[in-house]
Amino acid sequence: MNERQQARRPGGRGARVGAAVHQAVTDLVTDRGYGKFTVAEVAARAGVADSSIYRRWGSLETLLTDVALTRLNEQSPMPDTGTLVGDLRAYAAQVARVITGPDGLAVLRLTVALSSNGEKGLQARDAFLAERNEKLQSMLDRATARGENAPDALGVLDHVMAPMYVRILFGLGPLTPEYVDGLVDRLL
Repeated sequence: MNERQQARRPGGRGARVGAAVHQAVTDLVTDRGYGKFTVAEVAARAGVADSSIYRRWGSLETLLTDVALTRLNEQSPMPDTGTLVGDLRAYAAQVARVITGPDGLAVLRLTVALSSNGEKGLQARDAFLAERNEKLQSMLDRATARGENAPDALGVLDHVMAPMYVRILFGLGPLTPEYVDGLVDRLL
């Protein structure tokens, strides 16, 4: 097996480097905020060479986009509980756990910052939203197929996700299970 094949092997050195770099970015965003660190600082914190980051991601913006999209997608899979209310409550609870978790606010801030930072940031935002919308729509389509009256995906974003994001971004209070379930109940 040659070196390139080994780098692609799941769970190998490439996966470890990727995880270390992603964690370094998240930590730096938490410590300093968006745009206040360099590739060299990410590399030093992750224990890798700058050239490894440039070879894999090409630029700091591409790396930041990858971190934001990967973290948000990994942590919020679409549930299938058998009912729309169960699915929406489980999904909203997952999102609440992610954005209130140790890296949640940093990743959320990174996502917001990227979406207002040039064409690549807008493309990253649009790709993330399209993918999340597709998954959310599949949940809503399952509910419709079961005969349930499902809202549209934008309604879920407006009435469930957005209030949670605003609360966390502006420090307006905790996301208690009762609050999160209440958002779903008001939507339905």
